[in-house]
Amino acid sequence: MSGTELPLSDEVEPDLTAPVVTDDGVSADDTTSEEIRERALRAGLTQYELEDDDLALLEGELDADGLLPGVPLPVLAVVGRPNVGKSTLVNRILGRREAVVEDKPGVTRDRVSYAAEWAGRHFTVVDTGGWEVDAKGIAARVAEQAEIAISLADAVLFVVDAQVGPTATDERVVRLLRKAGKPVVLCANKVDGPRVEADATELWSLGLGEPHPVSALHGRGTGDLLDAAMRALPKESQFGKAIPGGGPRRVALVGRPNVGKSSLLNKVLGSDRVVVDDVPGTTRDPVDELVMLKDKPWWFVDTAGIRRRVHQTSGADFYASLRTQAAIEKAEVAVVLVDASVKMTEQDTRVITQVVESGRALVIAYNKWDLMDEDRRAYLEREIEKDLVQVQWAPRINFSAKTGWHTDRLVPALERSLASWGTRISTGKLNAFLGELVASHPHPLRGGKQPRILFATQAATCPPRFVIFSTGFLEAGYRRFIERRLRETFGFEGTPIAISVRVREKRRR
Repeated sequence: MSGTELPLSDEVEPDLTAPVVTDDGVSADDTTSEEIRERALRAGLTQYELEDDDLALLEGELDADGLLPGVPLPVLAVVGRPNVGKSTLVNRILGRREAVVEDKPGVTRDRVSYAAEWAGRHFTVVDTGGWEVDAKGIAARVAEQAEIAISLADAVLFVVDAQVGPTATDERVVRLLRKAGKPVVLCANKVDGPRVEADATELWSLGLGEPHPVSALHGRGTGDLLDAAMRALPKESQFGKAIPGGGPRRVALVGRPNVGKSSLLNKVLGSDRVVVDDVPGTTRDPVDELVMLKDKPWWFVDTAGIRRRVHQTSGADFYASLRTQAAIEKAEVAVVLVDASVKMTEQDTRVITQVVESGRALVIAYNKWDLMDEDRRAYLEREIEKDLVQVQWAPRINFSAKTGWHTDRLVPALERSLASWGTRISTGKLNAFLGELVASHPHPLRGGKQPRILFATQAATCPPRFVIFSTGFLEAGYRRFIERRLRETFGFEGTPIAISVRVREKRRR
């Protein structure tokens, strides 16, 4: 395995399960013991081949995703007139279908941000609606959003249809870009083959430098385009923002239609801020509202109900589902509302899974609990334990959004989940915990071999991410066992936990 080699160490390879004593043979106290264990295990790693990112991770320079902690990501805005392929290009940059694409102009209306990565550089890409000259009505608001995206970007990717050539609208956008004074990379899209490349040369007339011929649909030329974009982007953004740690915490209210999300927001606000109706799906766009609860500010986001799988929806429901997913990803904690008056459905389970996979803190709230009689509540509690077996770690509240009964329990549950979401365990304490765990429950033998845990560190918080270095692959069942014991020992109530394993071989002398 290739990688950066550490200097050879003459120390004996440490045993993760061995008791730790000081030089005079006296048992150390807990804190000293953890520090000695950490140093010994780190020394033992010198005998293994480590990659550059392993070393950066161990020194605390990078988190598990290779991101600089606390540094806002640079922002790249993708702009252009309607139907030039901006969203298709965004999907190509992301490597997945994230932005809505349809073969007609005006599909994208809002500016939507996505986390992206290219050649080891992490950045935020912003998809925008088409910019039009003298637009009226909703088209004018779309153009305004595109202009806002330009003003809040570190660099701009200007997309032009090479088959059509420069238009009057494109030239108006160029003037807008020059006025903004941002670095611009010119993308000549829809260059599907060498014969069309000659058409792209006409775009030199826009005065923005070299046009990069690209086929966003087929991926042709996107690598060179992104290389140019990375040269234009600064290392640290002047506009990008990380999730705030000390400001108002951001809460997304999610669930299937008609479970009472808007009613809950109105109740905590003390006013009818959001339209509430018996017709499912009344809410379409996420509604942000700053709420003061127990003398602390909170951003509450009311979202559209998630009806079914996104790819099975169409029209307004489709766009609403996408916006709900974006709202979850921008939140720190999600409150999943479930209707206690009916049996839990597959949709409810899917919403919970969506929150967990997004890595957000979680609170499960059973609405309409006041409609349940005492006899029914006892049976319902047993049903809930069975339904939520995969997320037993999530705090749960029973309340009534209509009457306000027990809504005061929401904030304590949110605070518990967010506290766990940001919890960090010291490396010494983590390795001491794993040492005891491995001693009492070693990994099962597979093929006559037993993988050995060498070292572990918590690479990130929000959510907590742990990286384990081992001599072999740890089975999924054993990783789940480690997660379960982590929760029993350190709490982590209300937050998902990610555990990754890096298998490292011994260096050859």
